[in-house]
Amino acid sequence: MQEKEEKKRRKVRKGWLTVTVGTEVEAGGFRRFLIPISYLYHPLFTGLLDSARDTYGFPSSGPLALPCSVDDFLHLRWLIETETQPSVSALTGRMRDRLIGCLSLSHGLCL
Repeated sequence: MQEKEEKKRRKVRKGWLTVTVGTEVEAGGFRRFLIPISYLYHPLFTGLLDSARDTYGFPSSGPLALPCSVDDFLHLRWLIETETQPSVSALTGRMRDRLIGCLSLSHGLCL
């Protein structure tokens, strides 16, 4: 019975992907997120995928590991989700530039 529940819990809905985000030194360590497949085609996310490839390669099984902090990932997700809202478009542009800078500096923390 427990094995059946485990399989059900690991099954991901069609059109979604599991990613692992975070670092070992972060409080709480790594976290899993479900993201829509459409993120894979977003310019901000493709930059993160390039970093993942350079850092980890692409393993064939398990969730995709992304080399950024949980906070940076949550911020990236927020940018992608709110990008189409005109009321935040100018702010989003500045924040996008800041995030890209953070991710390009060896995945350092944003200050």
